[in-house]
Amino acid sequence: MPATAPTTAPPLRLLIVVPPLAGHLLPARALARAWAAHGHQAAWVGPEPALRPLLGPDAVVHPTGARLFREQAAGGAAAVRSLWEGFVVPHTRFTLGAVRRAVAQWRPDVVLVDQHSPAGALAAHGAGVRWASFAPSSLEIGDPLGGDGELTAWREEVLRGLWERAGLPAAEYADPRFSPGLVLAPSCAELLGLDPGAVPAEYALVGPLLDDRYESFPWDRLLDRPHRVLVTMGTLSAEVADGFLERTAAALAGLPDVQAVVAAPGGVRLPPGSIGCGRVPVLELLERGAVDAVLCHGGMNTVGESLVHGRPLVVAPIRHDQPVTAGRLAALGAAVRVDFATAPPERLRSALRAVLDDPAHRRSAELLGRQLRDGGGAAAAVERLERFARAPR
Repeated sequence: MPATAPTTAPPLRLLIVVPPLAGHLLPARALARAWAAHGHQAAWVGPEPALRPLLGPDAVVHPTGARLFREQAAGGAAAVRSLWEGFVVPHTRFTLGAVRRAVAQWRPDVVLVDQHSPAGALAAHGAGVRWASFAPSSLEIGDPLGGDGELTAWREEVLRGLWERAGLPAAEYADPRFSPGLVLAPSCAELLGLDPGAVPAEYALVGPLLDDRYESFPWDRLLDRPHRVLVTMGTLSAEVADGFLERTAAALAGLPDVQAVVAAPGGVRLPPGSIGCGRVPVLELLERGAVDAVLCHGGMNTVGESLVHGRPLVVAPIRHDQPVTAGRLAALGAAVRVDFATAPPERLRSALRAVLDDPAHRRSAELLGRQLRDGGGAAAAVERLERFARAPR
């Protein structure tokens, strides 16, 4: 009997709906690249000027237009309220029409919906298309604010209001932050504060989604000192970080055995021997083993990248989910938390000294890093998305 040729499943079409923020776009981009490497197709919905520089000239982008949104509060329940009132809700209303058009034009097999872009879930549900949730922030998973019933009720009212405003039947209501079939999170149970033995079956905690994003860097300026520290406060914090970076520079001046690599504007005076750049290649520095610890704002991308390379952190959270992440890192022993607004140079210096000199911080970071890597990264995320997209309805 002649051998039959193996059947090949047809490629799948993925539509990605994420807010135009680097902390959300970068892990989604890593996933999209892995998706394409498996022979599938991906398209994006969002403002072209924000997406194109990160996605490149060949990406398929369904434009939404762009508008400014209000600044959000720093932390706690106030941060959640202001994030939703000042960004998520107006962003959803502003983009819903464009997302619906993209779903109709692209005809995706599945829509990947960032938890802070509910328009994707509303549009997909209305069109009868599968949608998976994407959770790059720690604010929406678990119970990060300790069971605040008033906040939970308020947010439920907001979510139902978005559903009804989209013209969807109230009887079909589903929380647009949580797909009933698949929730992808580039994290792990321990970092999200979940019981590893009780993670819902629809959750795929895949760990950090990493891909190449190299920047030019003066590698020849790295010195042979006992320690090197990376300092980066994230792409959205540059306008508020000057005072913190000046205090950090004063702290570093009292650490003669430490060379600092600092993502800083040109106006910040750094100690002799430091390397200051507008942008630094965080992932490449970690991959090369060029730094021993990281001082950052607690953004999930920087945190995940540091941990999978076993580097302990000093965390100075500013806003959004950063205080939640900082608290978990400190509780797990992988970081020392400091106050972004008030920590003096002496406190910053002692925190850096602690993560450099106390091996317990390094061991905790390495343990968390192994737990994150166990998630499987982009390959695991693609496999779960494929299974979800092809499952019988």
